[in-house]
Amino acid sequence: MVDTTRLTRAVDHFADRLRAAPQSRLQRSAAAEALALARELARWAQALEAPGVEPRVMPDAGMFAAADQITVAVHDLAVVLTNEGEVEDAVRLVEEAQKKAGV
Repeated sequence: MVDTTRLTRAVDHFADRLRAAPQSRLQRSAAAEALALARELARWAQALEAPGVEPRVMPDAGMFAAADQITVAVHDLAVVLTNEGEVEDAVRLVEEAQKKAGV
């Protein structure tokens, strides 16, 4: 079993920043970046769980749900990651998305 603590901490930090962000920041770009990240992580988890099956797209549940969506997606992914390299790649995606979101 691979240690995904660094990944879950990174996404928890991002999610906390989203929850604390003003609505104007969420509307400008933060929520869209978070949703894009959640969708990418969800696709990745589904590809590992069911190779060859068309992944389902995470729906847009609104800007105030973005923090929860990235949290759910990363926790689903953390369960199926198999090595440290994958964890590092996922952490990098989370950190890049947070920078783009500006939170």
